[in-house]
Amino acid sequence: MADLQTLYELAVDEKDESESAGVESSLKDICARYEKQNIFELMSGEVDKNSCFLTVHSGAGGTEACDWASMLYRMYLRWAEQKGFKAEEVDRQEAEGGIKSATCQIDGDFVYGYLKGESGIHRLVRISPFDSNARRHTSFASVYIFPVIDDTIEVEIKPEDLRIDTYRSGGAGGQHVNKTDSAVRFTHLPTGIVVACQNERSQIKNRAIAMSILKARLYEHYRQEKEKENAKFSQEKKDISWGNQIRSYVFQPYTMVKDYRTKVEKGNIQAVMDGDIDPFIEEYLKFSWRSSNALRSSADE
Repeated sequence: MADLQTLYELAVDEKDESESAGVESSLKDICARYEKQNIFELMSGEVDKNSCFLTVHSGAGGTEACDWASMLYRMYLRWAEQKGFKAEEVDRQEAEGGIKSATCQIDGDFVYGYLKGESGIHRLVRISPFDSNARRHTSFASVYIFPVIDDTIEVEIKPEDLRIDTYRSGGAGGQHVNKTDSAVRFTHLPTGIVVACQNERSQIKNRAIAMSILKARLYEHYRQEKEKENAKFSQEKKDISWGNQIRSYVFQPYTMVKDYRTKVEKGNIQAVMDGDIDPFIEEYLKFSWRSSNALRSSADE
């Protein structure tokens, strides 16, 4: 940085605009690298470095909401692709117009740290392609992010607390997928948490994946319970409807994506739907860090 400042001063003294432009370019690169490193510093939680499971559920709005859920799901898949992360679908429930719900595992460094702030209700406003009168409709979908739990973190699951159901896969596929009870559903009785996997043809593999998802869900559930006890932030599950959204996506009469927590806005709706959500992710990490520090300061007082 000192060498860059010296070079800049020499360029100014000699009125060399070409050198000045080079210095400016180098400075922008340094600032970008600093900002990226700063974001990593904000992801210091116990499981921030882990991969994650991402689940999208359609909410109020019928066919419109199912279409919106599929659009939102695609947005996150595009984001993962652009980041070089691997995304693999583990469960999907199709519905008219789109999806009722879908779950995928996204593997990579700090995926959970990046996406943890995306949990919540996402609201869409647009002129409906399903409405012959071209009226504006409001739709909702929920996003839930859970860390993939590795062997260093213990999550106790008692056999007597589990109900295990097997059923035939509902998706398109080969004869084996459609004619055998390879799909698995786990219900954790004490919490009511339900997870399912039907992606693999082997029931054994589906059981292993479903257990991994259940551990992730339970870890997040107990983390939230602990935070509630300490009067800190929680991501408790709310109705997928009016008044609970964390972000809105407006397609008509203007284009705007707005996060209600951080107040970040973007007008290029197409870029956002194609996976350009880093501004929202990064600002939430900063917002969460500031809020956590404020809470700690209040507690100390």
